[in-house]
Amino acid sequence: MPVLLAIAVLELLIVVHELGHFLAARAQGITVTRFSIGFGPVLWKHQGAVTEYALRAIPLGGYVAFPDDELDEEIESDDPGLLKNRPILDRAIVISAGVIANLIFAYFLMVTQIGWVGLPELQPQPGVLVPQIAADVSSAAAQAGLQSGDVVIGVNGETLATGDVAIQSLMSAIKNSPNQPIRLEVLRESQTLSLSVTPQVEADQVPRIGVRLAPNGTVVRKKATSISNLFGAAATEFQRVVLLTVQGFGQLISNFQETANQVSGPVAIVAIGADIARSDLSRLLQFGALISINLAVINILPLPALDGGQLAFLLVEAFRGKPLPNEVQQGVMQTGLFLLLGLGMFLIVRDTTNLPWVQNLLSQ
Repeated sequence: MPVLLAIAVLELLIVVHELGHFLAARAQGITVTRFSIGFGPVLWKHQGAVTEYALRAIPLGGYVAFPDDELDEEIESDDPGLLKNRPILDRAIVISAGVIANLIFAYFLMVTQIGWVGLPELQPQPGVLVPQIAADVSSAAAQAGLQSGDVVIGVNGETLATGDVAIQSLMSAIKNSPNQPIRLEVLRESQTLSLSVTPQVEADQVPRIGVRLAPNGTVVRKKATSISNLFGAAATEFQRVVLLTVQGFGQLISNFQETANQVSGPVAIVAIGADIARSDLSRLLQFGALISINLAVINILPLPALDGGQLAFLLVEAFRGKPLPNEVQQGVMQTGLFLLLGLGMFLIVRDTTNLPWVQNLLSQ
């Protein structure tokens, strides 16, 4: 059930994105031939006056199709209902509407969460939480005996402070001790342990121990006290998450080698969502808002086969006074689609092999 809930949340966000394209087109009188939820074999379909609505077997996806995409013989038509025959602004609205829909939906998910259960707020406590250990059993942390849920309260005899200051202190100790043991004081449930861990220097010459770090503390729920406070708090949280997401993508682009291993595919996203559903169902709202914002930011990137790539073509058309040749656009989009599919398959395989039950199966 938690896995199904996580898949349902992810598919809902994709439907919201495609619904944005669909409604923006229909509102402007632009013909839409298909609205499909999912990919693969058709489970159910309904032919409307113009649009075919379909539900397909593979739930992680969806698309909106226009006559321009499907009927080559109509591409040169002067029919104003064709997307390609509309002014640049009309087309830009349709293309960007999916991103806008995801952002609006994320905001109202945050409004719902804050109004229903409250916004999670961390009451900081000394130390650094280790929420996750690398799946690789040969990692320095795994060999030292660190476990998920441990709290590092001291390093090399020095007590750690709270929040980001504590995380920076621990990271500095790791980076300044390549292939040299450091002593960690670890709080595990009610026990205090002393562990020795030796940071390993990887291919990028950065010492690591194979853990994810987070501020230590107790999470409390803070509910809104009024309607204005509710929407204001949601706006503040929305702005914070969007900014962090954009910064994260900026770091991925500027420091790809160090941050590429943090990129997750659909399998890892579903696994995270399932864990959240098991522990606290209400946190699915926060999970959905975060993924919705990530979908928006990814899609607005000026990459082929994404909404941002199509907007880039429109920008070129606006400067040239005419669109790029069809062959050029199709070649770029097909190449981009091939690369995205390849990246998607790589992430699916990598994330699947990193699942705990797969790791256990492979180790037998």
